[in-house]
Amino acid sequence: MNIMKHVLKTTSLALCAGLMAAPVVPAVLPIHAAHAASASDAQVQEPIKALYAALERVQAKGSGSFEQRSQMLAPAIDHAYDIETVLASSIGPRYAGLSDDQKQTLLTTFRQFTIARYVSSFKPGSDARFTIDPTVTPSPVGNDRIVVTHIGSSDDPSGTEINYVMRSGAKGWQIVDVLLNAHISQVAAQRADFSSALSGGNVQKLTNLLQKKIKTFSEE
Repeated sequence: MNIMKHVLKTTSLALCAGLMAAPVVPAVLPIHAAHAASASDAQVQEPIKALYAALERVQAKGSGSFEQRSQMLAPAIDHAYDIETVLASSIGPRYAGLSDDQKQTLLTTFRQFTIARYVSSFKPGSDARFTIDPTVTPSPVGNDRIVVTHIGSSDDPSGTEINYVMRSGAKGWQIVDVLLNAHISQVAAQRADFSSALSGGNVQKLTNLLQKKIKTFSEE
């Protein structure tokens, strides 16, 4: 396995942590389903384009330490992700019963975890290539949209399919889930992981789990 294929494999696993044990979400509509291009397509895709542009800077040689690259990427993560929605969906119904302080603690840590996961995946010199399909696909659920992308290399441009479920909210279109190969849900994987940590309502256990993962990412 060459270096770039190793990077792609690591990236896929990192972006969708625990997916091998995750349930498969309902299949989305065919990727190339007819959907007229419109100005709204560009609006839906914009956060992903900004995220990928930031990842290109993060993976550039000489982009700095882990902390420097985290600071570089953080604004793009905040812009692209609806972090609270992803966290709430990953925790499930228990989230509603948490206190405001507990939610804020988890939200802060989960944001750091999300940034660290990306920074660890796209190390300086990785040279991953990002492509975004020109047409946004309607989601079978509600008014969400699917942005289809591929993370590849110069040798394998198609690489791995990583799709983003986008939802319109107060901050515009933002990511509420990530799908590996069009159907394996990151939120579902995280829910399986977070559920055991939250058994008995132990919020600190989940916080500690996320902090441990952040530390591991920073040392890789």
